[in-house]
Formats: sequence, C-alpha cells, structure tokens
Amino acid sequence: MQGGRRGGLQGSAAERPTTEVARRAGTLLAGEGSGALNPPPRRTPLPRGWAIEERSGLEQQRRGPSLAPPPAGLGCAQSVTLSLCRRSSAVSCALAPVAAVPVAALADAGTMAATDIARQVGEGCRTVPLAGHVGFDSLPDQLVNKSVSQGFCFNILCVGETGLGKSTLMDTLFNTKFEGEPATHTQPGVQLRSNTYDLQESNVGLKLTIVSTVGFGDQINKEDSYKPIVEFIDAQFEAYLQEELKIRRVLHTYHDSRIHACLYFIAPTGHSLKSLDLVTMKKLDSKVNIIPIIAKSDAISKSELTKFKIKITSELVSNGVQIYQFPTDDESVAEINGTMNAHLPFAVIGSTEELKIGNKMMKARQYPWGTVQVENEAHCDFVKLREMLIRVNMEDLREQTHSRHYELYRRCKLEEMGFKDTDPDSKPFSLQETYEAKRNEFLGELQKKEEEMRQMFVQRVKEKEAELKEAEKELHEKFDRLKKLHQDEKKKLEDKKKSLDDEVNAFKQRKTAAELLQSQGSQAGGSQTLKRDKEKKNFF
Repeated sequence: MQGGRRGGLQGSAAERPTTEVARRAGTLLAGEGSGALNPPPRRTPLPRGWAIEERSGLEQQRRGPSLAPPPAGLGCAQSVTLSLCRRSSAVSCALAPVAAVPVAALADAGTMAATDIARQVGEGCRTVPLAGHVGFDSLPDQLVNKSVSQGFCFNILCVGETGLGKSTLMDTLFNTKFEGEPATHTQPGVQLRSNTYDLQESNVGLKLTIVSTVGFGDQINKEDSYKPIVEFIDAQFEAYLQEELKIRRVLHTYHDSRIHACLYFIAPTGHSLKSLDLVTMKKLDSKVNIIPIIAKSDAISKSELTKFKIKITSELVSNGVQIYQFPTDDESVAEINGTMNAHLPFAVIGSTEELKIGNKMMKARQYPWGTVQVENEAHCDFVKLREMLIRVNMEDLREQTHSRHYELYRRCKLEEMGFKDTDPDSKPFSLQETYEAKRNEFLGELQKKEEEMRQMFVQRVKEKEAELKEAEKELHEKFDRLKKLHQDEKKKLEDKKKSLDDEVNAFKQRKTAAELLQSQGSQAGGSQTLKRDKEKKNFF
C-alpha cells in the first residue's frame, strides 16, 4: 500500500516511513539551517513495520503494536523486545532542518531486509524478551553511514516555453551557476537536453541531473510537442527495467536517470492555462511528479496573481490533471505540507544577481520602480518551492517515482510480455511457470508460423507453376501462329516469284521476237538500198 496522498492518492498514516532515522541522521550530518520555512520539530513515532512490545510470556502471538508494562523483576531496558512482523515498503529519511538530501540506499536496503524477514517469519511470529542490550538498534545509523558514503541522485525535468527562466531558476535553487547554452526560438522541434552535475554540501554528495525541453511551444503546430517528453521519460523507465531484468545486476552502481520531479513552468498571462499546457500535463501526470509553477510572477500584480492561481487550480481539476501533492500522513511534516498544498501553483522569481539590501547581500532583481527579493516570501514563493522540493520532500519524490510511476510502467510492460501474478484459477504464478508457459506459447506460435510459411510456400510454388505453364502455352500458341504466318508469307512470296519469273520469260520472248523483226527489217532495207544503187548506176 502506498503511503501518503501523493499525486491524488491517499494512504494510511501508519504507512509513512519512520522519522527515527531522520533524528539519527541529524546527529551525523551537520548541515546548515533550512531557511525561512523550517518544519516544526519532529516527533519520533513508532517506525513503520516495527512493533515494540513488552511481554512477560514467550508464547504470546503478535496482535498489533502495543506498549505493555514490563513484568516485575525486569528493568525497562531488559524487557523491551523488538519484532518485525509485517512488510515494510521502504525506510526513508527526511532531513528537513539539516542537509536536506534524500537517503537513497535506506529505501532499498530497508525494503529488502523487511521483506525478507517478513516472508520468513510470516504472520505467526512470536515475541521474545531480551536479557540485555544486543546492538541491532544501531542499524539505522549503519544505513545512514552507508547511504552517505554512496551518495544520492536526483533528476529534475523542466518543462516550459523558451524564455520563461528555467535555467535561471535552477541556478537560483541550487545556489550555483550551471553551464548551458541559451536556447533560441528557431528550433524545428522539441529536443530534450540532459546535463548531470556532481554537487557537494557538507559531507553529502548529490548527483543532480537537469533535463530541459528546448524548443517547447515554439512551433506553429504544437500538436505533438508533448511526445518527445513522454518518449524520454519512458526511455528512462525502460533502461531501469532492462537493468533489473539482467541476470547480473549492478543496481547499486547504476546511475538512475528516472525523472523524480517535473517543474512545469506556466507563462504569467494572468488569464488561463494554454491548451498546450493542459494537454502536456495530462499526458505526463501518470508518468512523473508534476509541480506547476508560475514563472516570472513579478510580471503581474498581486491581485491578478491570486486570481490566476485559482483559475489554474480550477482548470487542472476540471480537466482531471493530477499534480503532485505534498504528503500529509507523516506527523512531522503534515502541517507544513498541508499548508504548502494550498499555495500550489507556486509563483516564483529566479535571479543569480546579489544586491545589497540594508546590511545584507540578497538575491534580487532590480527594476526602475523598485527591487524584487527572491527569498522574500512577500514577493514570491521561491522559498516555499525550495523547502518543498529540496529540504522536505526530496526523498518522497524519489520514492513516489519508484513505487508509483515506475511500478505502473513496469506492470504494463510485463503484462505486455505475458507475465502475470495469477493463473485463470486465481492461483499465484511463479516466475518459472510463467517463463515455461511463455516459452511453450512462443514455440507453439513459432511452429504455427512455420506451418503457415510452408503452406504459403507450397501455394506460391503451385501458383508459380500454373503461371509458367500458362506462359508456356501462350508461347506455343504464339509460335504456331507465327509459324503459320511465316508459311503463308513464304507461299505468297513463292507465288509472287513464280509470277515474276513468268513475266520475265514472257518479256524475254517478246524481246527476242522484237530483235528478230528488227534484224529482218534491217536486212530488207539493205537489199532495197543496193537495188536502188544499181538502178542509178545503170541509168547513168
């Protein structure tokens, strides 16, 4: 069961992590003060999953957390017994008044230890008294020391239009200057730029990753502007899931790149949310912890800002957008978180410039009409944002990312792969049975596909043979047709040749006859000429 009312979910106060670890961590980590909004002094309720019971008998069953008076003859220190009789989802440490860095390894180590022991002892564990001090009460200290030595990580996604001061606000939040190139309004699409930095405060190390959306809202067609963001978040979940599914996992050294908090920057229009903002937040609310903030809130007046906050909250509720709600089930932070939930969305101003105001140097913005102090709660909600994001709820944001958003993604992916918790008879499924069932299903599908491919191949071969036979038949018909045509043409040519030969022979005959007649005519003409000549000679 998830603890707390986070992102629209509510849970029991008994499910919140213990603050005993926080108390012990406070003695180990000498951090600086938390600022103007320090949470009230922490109480030390009973740790989650732990029951301190004082019993005189050895065979009494655990029936719930109780504090009974010690038996006669035993001191209080000797009669205190410790039993872990239920599962614990995480052991976390919220260090609000000190260094304010989440104890990451506490959650993992506490989860494994509590789950393993609870599985072994079951519901029927019994409580036994201790005759003296044993020493396992130092386990929280060991976990804190181990976590501090390993360091922590925190990933922030900044979503908003270009020019709303996302980079400046990050510089102001962490009191440093992060390297980065200024974005332009000429990007063809939305690009996500990720930068990781190693920060050190006192003896606590933090690996901070800031992901910015370059070009968001700069295109004419903004219909698909949210898709690169969703794909990036899913890609980080997928990378972590693949690491979990490996045979040899190295999660203790794996750099967790899952987004823990999404700061959604809203333009200070003073009217209402843009459709792009509503669509994007609706697509992201099931994948990441959304904290809406009004950027450059000094651009509108106080009265307009109040109305703008009310309008934004109303539109988010009416459109079903679930933003991150600071948990109120832990008594130590319930009051401050409940108050801060009423101030959402935060109206913030960022500035790295320090001006001298009175006798102090303070971060502020200088205008011709006056000065806006970044850390002055009468001017903006920057201090509230820093308290809630870093100093009070950083570990809860990490826990929510793992236990809610990542678990939802993991469950959906495993269900897509065919894994499930129960069979049709509502009996639990083991991983081996699930694997065997999936393997058999895959082999069956493979054989079915092979048979379908074989049948398809045979069918295509038959079709191809039929096509070839038809083509061969057409070729034979065409050959016969051409052969007959050739024979007809040959016969015609032979007939024509014969007629031409006849004409040639006839012409030759006529020519011979003509030549004969000509020769005869010439001979007759010659004889007449001789006769005339003779007659002329005889005359003279």
